Amino acid sequence: MLEQIKNRRSIRRYLEKPVDDGLIMQLLESARLAPSGDNTQPWHFIVVKSEHTRQKLVEVSNNQKWMLTAPVFIVCVADIRSRITDNVQISLHEDSPELELKQIIRDTSIAIEHIVLEANNLGLGTCWVAWFTQEEIRPILNIPNDKYVICILTLGYAGESPKDRPRKKLEEVIHYESW
Repeated sequence: MLEQIKNRRSIRRYLEKPVDDGLIMQLLESARLAPSGDNTQPWHFIVVKSEHTRQKLVEVSNNQKWMLTAPVFIVCVADIRSRITDNVQISLHEDSPELELKQIIRDTSIAIEHIVLEANNLGLGTCWVAWFTQEEIRPILNIPNDKYVICILTLGYAGESPKDRPRKKLEEVIHYESW
């Protein structure tokens, strides 16, 4: 597994090759199996293949045109209702103060990384895209205001082989017993 993690790269150019639905389901199954606090499983995934919808998502993602080379987008959404079940009105934004928002972002991020690692294992490339606002992205996919879009994962067969990026040394990030 460590070799897979070492070799994973963020891909920003994809081959014009469709991704089989069975592989997409395998990726989503890997996400479904992720751990979450109190087993709340706050994640939802919207698979987007439509060129029209992908174009709209690119536009609200600061017009990052490279995204359109990916044949599939997986929009990863966290549902605060997995933690707040009271019938209260909630509208989530980047500056929302709810503690539960932090919890569902954490848990959904774990599930997303399961997709990223399984995609790499299957010979597929991905890239996290999160340069958008909730107000702009939610209407495109009819996502309710009490849901929080974590990222768009671009998905496809890599059309590039990015070089290693520098990483801090292990001893720079490890602390024992305290900071």
